Amino acid sequence: MNGPRELARRDALCAATVRALTGDEALHYRGGKLYRHLRPVPLHAPHLRGERRDDEDLDSTRGAADASALRIAYSDAALHRDMTPDEPVERMVFDMLEQLRCEACVPVGMEGVRRNVRHRFDAWSHACHETGLLDSDIGLLIYTVAQMAESRLSGRAVFEATEGIIEATRAALAPSLGHALAGMRRHRADQRAYAVHALAIARNIGEMIRDVQHAFVESNPSSDDDKQEAARTMLGAWFDIDDEEGSIERLALAASGDSTAREASGEHYRVFSTRYDKTIRPATLIRAALLREYRERLDDLIAARHINVPRLARMLQAAITVPRRDGWSFGEEEGRIDGRRLAQVVASPNERRVFRRERERPHADCAVSFLIDCSGSMKASIEPVAVMIDVLVRALGMAGVATEVLGFTTGAWNGGRAKLDWLAKGRPKYPGRLNEACNMIFKEGDASWRAARGDIAALFKADLFREGIDGEAVEWACSRLVARGEARRIVVVISDGSPMDSATAQANDPNYLDQHLREVVAQHEDARTVEVLGLGVGLDLSPYYRHHFAVDLSVPPDMTLFAKLAAWLGARRRHST
Repeated sequence: MNGPRELARRDALCAATVRALTGDEALHYRGGKLYRHLRPVPLHAPHLRGERRDDEDLDSTRGAADASALRIAYSDAALHRDMTPDEPVERMVFDMLEQLRCEACVPVGMEGVRRNVRHRFDAWSHACHETGLLDSDIGLLIYTVAQMAESRLSGRAVFEATEGIIEATRAALAPSLGHALAGMRRHRADQRAYAVHALAIARNIGEMIRDVQHAFVESNPSSDDDKQEAARTMLGAWFDIDDEEGSIERLALAASGDSTAREASGEHYRVFSTRYDKTIRPATLIRAALLREYRERLDDLIAARHINVPRLARMLQAAITVPRRDGWSFGEEEGRIDGRRLAQVVASPNERRVFRRERERPHADCAVSFLIDCSGSMKASIEPVAVMIDVLVRALGMAGVATEVLGFTTGAWNGGRAKLDWLAKGRPKYPGRLNEACNMIFKEGDASWRAARGDIAALFKADLFREGIDGEAVEWACSRLVARGEARRIVVVISDGSPMDSATAQANDPNYLDQHLREVVAQHEDARTVEVLGLGVGLDLSPYYRHHFAVDLSVPPDMTLFAKLAAWLGARRRHST
């Protein structure tokens, strides 16, 4: 296992390599991902995606960095974007083929780079084999295309351990893909000419995959909604939800920076006064009749969206839960022999139900806390946010996942009583956080959705929304989850902007709260006791949260959005179990 210092050293080494190969000084690594300034650089090829494992060997890490640099150096991004097909499967195959072209363009004399990128591809091939990704027809098809293309472009044999597994698929694909593969090899130095053949392969494979999905839907006895959802999830291992986190280019990127006040004072984050901080339950501050009106308003908004909550609960259960042994199932026709039924075999030789099988049931040993930024700008988006929270809490409860709904704001605008105390003491330099923090509880973790449904509607209370001190709120939410007994704990921070408190910014600098938020999130990422995820409302939160997802709530949430959120929440299950 590699500690945080070793991983940081690897990031620095990979960043230096990428900058040297590309000449782009703005490129750097953070948390194992490549960034240009503050924006993630998307890498959609399957063998470069995914989380960096702590036990990943250095050659594989360097191979990913070298491959990323080759893509930046030898691929015209605008040309690639113009020629990329719209259909998701075809887009993924086309992107993979372009990445393999760039990896075949290693300059003469850079044998170390060539060795690293090949090692990375082989490590990915081995992982596909070991984790069972080749067990499905779609997985085997995409993997075989990758092996055929890499072999043709590099001139080396396909991955030896899987050669026998892909042989039949490879032979079946050769007649339809052979001409295009030859064209790719011939034009690998000419991106535009190469793309014509890569597009032909992508469209051919896309059509094959759609046929496989259609056959699955037709043969599966489940309901239509479940069949369509299952068909889509057949591609889940090849599409990483994190790719979408940085790909919403039409949404703004959260601004962030380092605090000059922290650097000048030489001190850690500080709070001038906690005397006026408080934790409240907003529902207790609202008249019962008005709270009922809020709840009816929220119910009407949800009803208008026609959300299938039971279906969403099944999706969340599949995404978050893990199988757990739950006794035995007896009277089976296969499995382990049941010694108590041996006499039955003697008496009735044709009797087959004499076996027993281990029974597994989905188990949700997980708690999710939704932490809502109740700053002034969020007031405009609170209706769709409330719909999203209420539906997710209800669905997660049906899936057996504990949930709580929290919020954070300030007790006053522009510092309030804390600022008055600072002024009375002669305005000492660098006072730190200079406002009254106000944390809010809309739903406790042990309360059911039905019991808390009225309290959740208190999100509509307009005078809650002031300013936001995000870092301390994240610490508070995490501390509440750490006190619980679930094995997996997730905090989802829902925000539409950077931390902001005008009094703190004026007395220190505008980035004082920003830097603290980044430090808090990084601390929990290293500790791994709580997963901190950033859900941006019309904003890319990647400068703060390694695991982030941006949503455009100018369109009310629907089942498509909820399906994406379910996949996002479940995307890290494999890393936490």
